[in-house]
Amino acid sequence: MLDMITGTGDIISGIIAVMIDVISGKEPDFFPLRSALRTEAAWLWGLLATLIGGFIVFLVYRFVPFIERNLEQTLMVVSYLTIGAIIFVEVIRRFVFSEQFPWSTTIPGYLFLIMTWTGCSYNVRLRTHLAFSEFRSKMGRFPQFVLLCFDAVLWWGICWLVITTAMRVTANAGSNFMFVTGTNNVFVWWFLISLPLAFILLSGRVFQNLFEDIKKYRNGDVMIEQTVLGGQ
Repeated sequence: MLDMITGTGDIISGIIAVMIDVISGKEPDFFPLRSALRTEAAWLWGLLATLIGGFIVFLVYRFVPFIERNLEQTLMVVSYLTIGAIIFVEVIRRFVFSEQFPWSTTIPGYLFLIMTWTGCSYNVRLRTHLAFSEFRSKMGRFPQFVLLCFDAVLWWGICWLVITTAMRVTANAGSNFMFVTGTNNVFVWWFLISLPLAFILLSGRVFQNLFEDIKKYRNGDVMIEQTVLGGQ
C-alpha cells in the first residue's frame, strides 16, 4: 500500500511537471510519467482522479452555472463544425483541384474523439444513457433510488478504467513524440489527453445526478423522468 501511495505521488509529480513544461513553452518530458503510470499505483491515482477530480468539477458546475451550461456543448459544436469544415474544403480541393492536405483524414478522427466523449458527459447529465425509463418508472421509489445509485457506481467504474488506461496511452504517445499522421508538429497526445479529461467531466456529472437523486428521494419528488437524447 505504501508503494502505491508513493507511486501515486510520482504520477501527480509527473503530471505537474508536464503541465509546467507546457505552460512555460518547453518540450514536456513524459518519460517519468510514463514509467510511473506503468505501476499498480496508476489504478489508485485513477480512482482519486475519478472521485476527487469529478467532485471538483461538480463544485465548479455548481458555483459557475455558465460553465455548467456551456462547456460541453461548446466543445461538441466547435469540434463538429471543424470536422465539417475540413471535410467540406477537402472534398472540393480533392475533386476540383486534385489536391489534399495529408492530415485531412486524420485530424477529423481526433476531433471526433473530443466531440464523442464530451457529448457522452453531457448526455449523462440529461440521463439519456443507462436510463431504462420505461422499465424503471413502473418500480417503487426505493428500487428506483437503488438503481440510480447503482448507475452512479457503474459510471464511476467506467471513468476509473478509462482515465487510468487513457493516461497510460497519452503518456506513451507523448514520450515517443508521436505526431498526427500527415503533420510534422501536431502531437497525438494533444488530442488523447481529451479522453481522461472528458471522463473527469463525466464523473462531475455523475455527482450532480446522484446528489439530485438523493434530494428527490428525501423530498418525495418524482425519481424517474422521461428524457430525450440531446434535449434539455
